[in-house]
Amino acid sequence: MKPVISIKNLNHFFGKDKLKKQVLFNINLEINPGEIIIMTGPSGSGKTTLLSLIGALRSVQYGSLRTIDYELNGATEHRLVQVRRFMGYIFQAHNLLPFLTARQNVQMSLELHDNINAHEAIAKSETMLKMVGLGERINYYPDQLSGGQRQRVAIARALVSHPKLVLADEPTAALDSKTGRDVVDIMETLTKEQGCTILLVTHDNRILDMADRIIHMEDGYLKN
Repeated sequence: MKPVISIKNLNHFFGKDKLKKQVLFNINLEINPGEIIIMTGPSGSGKTTLLSLIGALRSVQYGSLRTIDYELNGATEHRLVQVRRFMGYIFQAHNLLPFLTARQNVQMSLELHDNINAHEAIAKSETMLKMVGLGERINYYPDQLSGGQRQRVAIARALVSHPKLVLADEPTAALDSKTGRDVVDIMETLTKEQGCTILLVTHDNRILDMADRIIHMEDGYLKN
């Protein structure tokens, strides 16, 4: 069984010349299909930088990083876009477009896939919103939804295309304890059903029990 993520001797720098600063040091990591991995660590430890590299949102500088069997070191922008189509992203800020309904926000994720027509995209989006408990709010706009409901829309958007990998950066940070728990329970249930892998960054100790494995970042180093 091939790992979904395979990282070897990954190093990363910000800035140039005298301002150049190393932020990731010799990262080695493998994550297997179906695993739920939680990454913890203090602010500024490199968690979000590593997540953005794995998610093909930032170019790899040094070392090897294979995501969903694509080597990202040296990848063109076109290749990075291709890789992103196999992933779902959930962030602390839901990043919903305010002028689109819940269904339209979810549907946007499917418009990257040429093999899904408009009719199918609508049906899939509505089905996924029902699965996250928003069947009655399909045509609501973000400002008509609570914080927890907006995050559920973000989860539906991330999972509607059945990605192989879901990357989540502090998905419960802006939510109260009950709503945050509800959100991660939905993520866990849906990803188990779809057989995809989750890599979740969090400071929220209340949700650590959902992990198959917990990894820790500190000062740019990965410490298991």
